[in-house]
Amino acid sequence: MNKKIDNLSADNIRALAISMVEKANSGHPGGAMGGADFLHILYSEYLNFDPTEMDWPFRDRFFMDAGHLSALMYAQYSLLGNYSKEDLQNFRQWGSITPGHPEVDVLRGIENTSGPLGQGHAMGVGAAIAAKFLDARFTGLFEHKIYGFITDGGVQEEISQGVGRIAGHLGLNNFIMFYDSNDVQLSSMTDEVSSEDTTMKYEAWGWKVINIDGHNHEQIRKALDDANAETERPTLIIGKTIMGKGCVLANGDMYEGECELHGKPIGDTKADFKQTLINLGANPESSFDIYEDVQAYYSEVLAKKVANAAIKKETVAAWKKANPALSQKMEMFLSGVLPDLDLSQVVQKANVATREASSAVLAYLAENLENVIVSSADLSNSDKTDGFLKKTTVLQKNNFKGAFLQAGVAELTMTAIANGIALHGGVVPVVATFFVFSDYMKPAIRLAAIQELPVKYVLTHDSFRVGEDGPTHQPIEQEAQMRLMEKIKNHSGHQSLLALRPADAIETSVAWDMALKNTTTPTALILSRQNIKDIPATGASRYQEATEANKGGYLVKSTPNPDITLFANGSEVSTLMDAAAILEKENNLKVNVASIISEGLFKQQSKEYQESVIPKGKLVFGLTAGLPVNLEGLIGDSGKVIGLDHFGYSAPASVLDQKFGFNPESASKEILKYIEESK
Repeated sequence: MNKKIDNLSADNIRALAISMVEKANSGHPGGAMGGADFLHILYSEYLNFDPTEMDWPFRDRFFMDAGHLSALMYAQYSLLGNYSKEDLQNFRQWGSITPGHPEVDVLRGIENTSGPLGQGHAMGVGAAIAAKFLDARFTGLFEHKIYGFITDGGVQEEISQGVGRIAGHLGLNNFIMFYDSNDVQLSSMTDEVSSEDTTMKYEAWGWKVINIDGHNHEQIRKALDDANAETERPTLIIGKTIMGKGCVLANGDMYEGECELHGKPIGDTKADFKQTLINLGANPESSFDIYEDVQAYYSEVLAKKVANAAIKKETVAAWKKANPALSQKMEMFLSGVLPDLDLSQVVQKANVATREASSAVLAYLAENLENVIVSSADLSNSDKTDGFLKKTTVLQKNNFKGAFLQAGVAELTMTAIANGIALHGGVVPVVATFFVFSDYMKPAIRLAAIQELPVKYVLTHDSFRVGEDGPTHQPIEQEAQMRLMEKIKNHSGHQSLLALRPADAIETSVAWDMALKNTTTPTALILSRQNIKDIPATGASRYQEATEANKGGYLVKSTPNPDITLFANGSEVSTLMDAAAILEKENNLKVNVASIISEGLFKQQSKEYQESVIPKGKLVFGLTAGLPVNLEGLIGDSGKVIGLDHFGYSAPASVLDQKFGFNPESASKEILKYIEESK
């Protein structure tokens, strides 16, 4: 230990952070200055990783919750050689690799995208769960630690309630979180918004809590030693820090702990940027430099990291040699490649709800896909994820041999945790709740889309046909919101989310196959509560015909030279099938019917294919239990969509079908009316 080099390193981080913000004229310098001591000690002495292989699966991981402290991360990682001086100088600029809030970039050390407060540490807990899950199957290999970094805002966000409860309940002793407690937030002091006892709160959830001076390096070390020795609980290290640590006025007097230092460049505050740099030991004429002594010290740090990783790699290699079958399984888990799954073998009962059909698939996965964690927000017996649960056990403290996470009533927390599971790697996360409560999940779904994470969402009770539960439980606008995510491209240029609403039980099996094979974006499976009539097969195999859903849409009923094409997704497809039968029998019309399981995927197909399903310039009619906008992008200039433009009501589903016009008889009348209007 060298107090001089430790202090110099922390000051170097501070100088680099404020230089980034100053040059960009945008960012958050004060918190970065306060957190520099902890991050330096953590990375130089405790965090185990291989600088030559930053994505090494057996590394410790650091999850940032306070994404506005990106300058802190980039400054620290520049000492590790992961960012150049030019990268720091381009902070928050177009095309730079140092965006305003950190975006997942594992090869440079960024484990998660963060910004919306509270989600970063939830993802850290997800990674800790994944590590425990894997260690229960490959004992001794996945004992690495997950570190988190949170601030006052993250602790205040409601999601911290769910994260704290779940992490404590599961006894995640592999999760260690530093709380940078500086009494300052963006627009006020913390005592203006909170008077809770954070220590007591986390202890009540079952955490080990250690209070320290966040600038005292010996106290930081002692806290990290104690946290790493803990065997039963996650650890919260509350470090009292000073906002803008090291800032001075033009006359050299200290100017620290002020609210204005949080969210704007130092030069725009009462503090003096140049004098602050001098106080931190930096050269104001070249403030993006790494100090010579710090550079030399971190060269030694990196050499030690490589040497320590080599020892661990020898242990892993010896384990692989002694356990060839398990080794092969582990490599498959970590590769993200799934075993051969044949969902056509899943036996589906006739005319069941698609949530029931999903349950049958999940039961199959419980026996054939070993690296999946399914989670439900206290609804497993209703969203039918219990099909999976019945064939496994619940994750418990000191026992992660099961594969089901009972998250409790915490949709956002559960979904953010799933993102962390996916980020860790080696495990496929599935989360489930009622479709209407996807509203609670949306912020984490959005981050999954941005990070391109293959999380699977099981969203049941997909329409007003929830019935008696009434408008609070009946999704109307939710499908439109999910479909919007299909229209947004991620940074790889691809559709950011795949939303699938299958038309019957067999199509549900196909939808699950599509979801499992989608390893680059999240997938939403939108499923019915009520039973749905099966779509009849036109040939030998309904499953084979339903695989056409891989194109996003296909004809489930086809006749040459149709007078009209009807289309929908989900349960409305069978309604239109029955309406088509009425129109053919009573009106002598020739009718095609299409199931458009995913508009986004359908529109990726060739124009020729799209028009073979929904012909251009012809009569086309869509039916949706949600907002008409769900299907309006498919009707061209002359088509028509019937949907709902109001909330639901409490009544049996069959009554609502009649009142809202969602039975075959009502649909056929609307279709005839449209045909007449089109003449």
